[in-house]
Amino acid sequence: MRSGRRARMRPMSQINVVPYIDVMLVLLVIFIITAPVLKRGVKVKLPQAAAKAIPNPHRAILIVTVNRNGQYFLDNHPVTAAQLSRRASNLLRLRPHTPVLIRGDRAVPYADVVRAMVLLQRAGANSVGLMTKDTGS
Repeated sequence: MRSGRRARMRPMSQINVVPYIDVMLVLLVIFIITAPVLKRGVKVKLPQAAAKAIPNPHRAILIVTVNRNGQYFLDNHPVTAAQLSRRASNLLRLRPHTPVLIRGDRAVPYADVVRAMVLLQRAGANSVGLMTKDTGS
């Protein structure tokens, strides 16, 4: 009788993975739901041009966006003209050789893009580039 009792009392050597699978599925659902929310940016339709990429993409770049309503965005945060000038000036004082680019919506009036260029040059930018969408040619 002892041998039968001892056989039933042995510890189980299997791992129950069902709770781990449940946790992983819950995390997967959470990531699927939150991923689109985390993607932030300003929606602009860039003009198309055959252009080469900027060399050294690992270097920090100051990107100013002008949307079709003429609003300015710095690092995807809306700013006024005075804020843009002040923040760009502060950044360019710390890193004077930072490349400066403007992303202008193709529907934005040219004058709004030029105003942004003037603000950036007054802030200390040596040169200001324009971003375009590659035509693939």
